[in-house]
Amino acid sequence: MKKTFELEDLDCANCAMKMQEAVLKIPGVKGCEVSFIKQKMTLEADDADFDKILKQAVKTIAKVEPDCTVLL
Repeated sequence: MKKTFELEDLDCANCAMKMQEAVLKIPGVKGCEVSFIKQKMTLEADDADFDKILKQAVKTIAKVEPDCTVLL
């Protein structure tokens, strides 16, 4: 499954890169793209585990950039 989510208060391209790299390390993530320009994150993971992986991705993003919010 592949879904795109809007990001709120993503401040810089460097933060976007750090978030993308951190999310890609989560077990089960097949792909992730965090775009500073579009203010969006595209996440790809197995259908069965998608919700669990999404929750982990949201927590990971909060650790990297506490001011950034993933709009679900």
